[in-house]
Amino acid sequence: MNSGNLKTAVILLPFAFVFLSGCLGYQTRLNSSVVDYLYPTAEQAKVEPSVPVLKLPISVGIAFVPEQTGGRRGTAGVWSNWSGSGVLSEAKKAELLERVAANFRSLDYVDNIEVIPSAYLRQGGSFTNLDQIKTMYGIDVIALVSYDQIQFTDEGMLSFTYWTIIGAYVVAGEKNDTHTMLDTAVYDIASRKMLLRAPGVSNVRGSSTIVNLSEELRKDSLRGFELAAEDMIPNLKAQLERLKEKIKQEPEKIKVVRATTSSGPSGGGGSGGAIGILEILVLLAILPLAARGRRRHWRE
Repeated sequence: MNSGNLKTAVILLPFAFVFLSGCLGYQTRLNSSVVDYLYPTAEQAKVEPSVPVLKLPISVGIAFVPEQTGGRRGTAGVWSNWSGSGVLSEAKKAELLERVAANFRSLDYVDNIEVIPSAYLRQGGSFTNLDQIKTMYGIDVIALVSYDQIQFTDEGMLSFTYWTIIGAYVVAGEKNDTHTMLDTAVYDIASRKMLLRAPGVSNVRGSSTIVNLSEELRKDSLRGFELAAEDMIPNLKAQLERLKEKIKQEPEKIKVVRATTSSGPSGGGGSGGAIGILEILVLLAILPLAARGRRRHWRE
């Protein structure tokens, strides 16, 4: 190779590297599925739900369904140690669940809501697992939160070229797209009936160098979950309002039973243990007589 061709090759080398690097990339997927958790077999998928009977006020549980095995694939080889696993720690899950749970705590027909740790939900546990959680926590309804997040990393034309005294030094940038979907499905455990569902989505775009790729992907992943939760919460509020209207308009599809006391149904003959005006007047009349009787007994 003569000196002219060598000089041309040296000049074009960094550009050829940038061009070829555009073909490199991989994707990481994190996901969990309500369908795979509740209906892991064909037999369980054939189970017909019955008419829900909601005993108000209801107790609600909320939990993430178990995560499925994700992975990274592509043609880039091992660019970083980022695999996506562990990004949703128990602390982060609890934080997201608390934000969702706040929508239930504001409802007058909800007695309490329990945030259930992921350890209590088994892969493919189905309604047998939910029956155990129902007994353990004393809940009637459960909100199951699932997710699907895909991060695609493509080394493209964001590369930077630094000219040094010994030639060109190329630092490749990364084009990172993080697509996230959160989905909340609310089930009546006893009847196996889904009452409502509310999705939320987000898309985070960023760029980084190979040096800090793992750190940036982790940040984008967490940001994707947070934004998807923000998008889901208004949808959940709307679906809860629609559920109230559905109960009123179609009582044959969802039955509602008020909690009862020894005096009768709450809101009817009884009042859940509250003392009425008549009872107070009777007590005021009896107390002086009882006190007078005690004084007479001590004098005797």
